[in-house]
Parts: sequence; structure tokens; C-alpha cells
Amino acid sequence: MSIEDILREEDAGVYKTLLESTRAIPWKIDWATLRFAYIGPQIEELLGWAPQSWQTVQDWADRMHPEDREWVFNFCASQSQAGIDHEADYRALRKDGEFVWIRDVVHVVRNPDGTPNALIGFMFDISERKRTEERLLDMQRELEELSFKDGLTGVANRRRFDLVMEREWRQAQADRQPLSVVVLDIDYFKQYNDHYGHLEGDECLKRVAAALSGIVRGPRDLLCRFGGEEFVLLLPDADAATAMALGWRCLDLVDKALIPHAGAGEGKRLTLSAGVNTLVPAEGDDILPFIALADRRLYMAKERGRARVVAEGGVPA
Repeated sequence: MSIEDILREEDAGVYKTLLESTRAIPWKIDWATLRFAYIGPQIEELLGWAPQSWQTVQDWADRMHPEDREWVFNFCASQSQAGIDHEADYRALRKDGEFVWIRDVVHVVRNPDGTPNALIGFMFDISERKRTEERLLDMQRELEELSFKDGLTGVANRRRFDLVMEREWRQAQADRQPLSVVVLDIDYFKQYNDHYGHLEGDECLKRVAAALSGIVRGPRDLLCRFGGEEFVLLLPDADAATAMALGWRCLDLVDKALIPHAGAGEGKRLTLSAGVNTLVPAEGDDILPFIALADRRLYMAKERGRARVVAEGGVPA
């Protein structure tokens, strides 16, 4: 054996030691046979599977989360066939049945004619990074949810209403379906604050919001605090009769909450007034006039004695 051969063997030993002393897991797959030519012994510490159990790419695919398997396999196969270095994140199955997040970084070794000869790469355990990302996403979702929620009453706020209204308006236009809105306002709320104080006024708003929360029919209905003592109920796919009935139901829910209102007279209870508008929005129709008409009908209800609903044509329902 020549000195060059000895040095090459020594170099190979050094490289192998270096590779197997890292936390990254080195591996090599022969493209012609799709068999593992090598996988680092670190794999057993991470996943529990002995290195000798990694025979073919099928073992790699089988030890992957079912939800990740198809897209990762297809992506890596197509990139490798095209001779493109790539990386993929997926959940790898541990021998104990748990899953670990892995990042596979793949280099394609090509023949002189450009066809794949082998794949070499490293597996990295990115579970902690994924947990951190998930915590950050949870925090982001929580902050987003808070940004759409009225801080006092806990129902949706005006910002959420504007976003959902825009979406439902476009959907109603596309489907040629009715869209209804019920604008609600607490009667004699200034007198309530004058009599009980603003802290009790805040508690009153919370009680009204809690009572009205029972009105939503499903996930598309939206109750929000519009501002001050005014609430709005958005009702996709609700015709005029349905909206009118739900308007009266809102008044009934608050009446049954039995919130005293001595500021409006001895023995009086808190009441609401409501204005309703329904429209199948067409091209050229606008959201603001639609809501403004419901608001005008609310004030018709106020002028006509309060504790009532005014709907289409300005006629009390």
C-alpha cells in the first residue's frame, strides 16, 4: 500500500469521525438502487431506529408522518431527478411512536451527463425551533383575536365588523343572496349612566352583550359593539322576515336579562330599540348607505317610543 493510500484512509477516518461527532445526521443514498449507502449512528439516538434498519428510501418514507409523506416524497423525488439541491421539513416517526420535526438538507451528486448518481445530505432535529414557531403563531393568533374584540364586552369590535361586512357583502353580491343588518341601541343609556354612574354603565354594557350573544344562529352571524351603547348584528343569508324576527328576539333577550333602569322611571327595566335593513346587493350598491338606512330606522324606533323594531318602509315590526 502506498503512502498516498494510507493518507487517504486516514483522511477518510478523520472525516467519518467528524461527521459522526456532530448533531446533524449524515446520510448517503445510491440513486440507481435507492438504497442507503450510509447513515450516521446519531440516527438511533434521535429516532430510536438502528442505522442498519435504514435499507431503502421506503424505510425513510415509512418513518414519516402520514400527513407529510406524500408531498415530501414527491417533492424530494422530483427535485432529485432534476438534479436540484433542496431541503424539506417533515415529522419523522420515532420507534416509540412519537414524532420529531426533521429538516433534511439534500445535495444531488450528478454523473458527467447530468443524471443523478447519489444523494448525500444531513438530517437536523428542528423540533425545538418548530415549538418556538408554534408558540409565536399562537401569540400572533391571540393578539389578532384581541385586536378584533371589544375590550369591555368581549364581543367583536368595529374593526372586525368592517372586515366581515366587506367579505359578506361581496359574497352576497356573487350569490345573489340577501344580507341583513340589525342596529341596536340601549334606550335612555345617558340617564342610566347619570343615575348609576359610569362604572355601572360599563357593567350594564357587559350584561347586554352577554344577553345578545345568544342570538347568533351559526358561525357566519356576527354580533359586535359598534360604539358607545350601540350594537350591530350582521346576518348573512337572512331575508327581511328573518331579520325582523331576530331583531325582536334581541329585544326579548335583553328584557329577560332583567336589568333595572331606575333612571328611566321607578320599576323600569333596561330596553333596546332596533333598526333593520335587508338587501340583495347588486353591482353599484354600497355598504355605507346600507348600514345608514338601518341606523335611520333605529332612530325612527326611538322617536316612536323606544323598545321596538323598525324595518322596511319605516314601519314598526
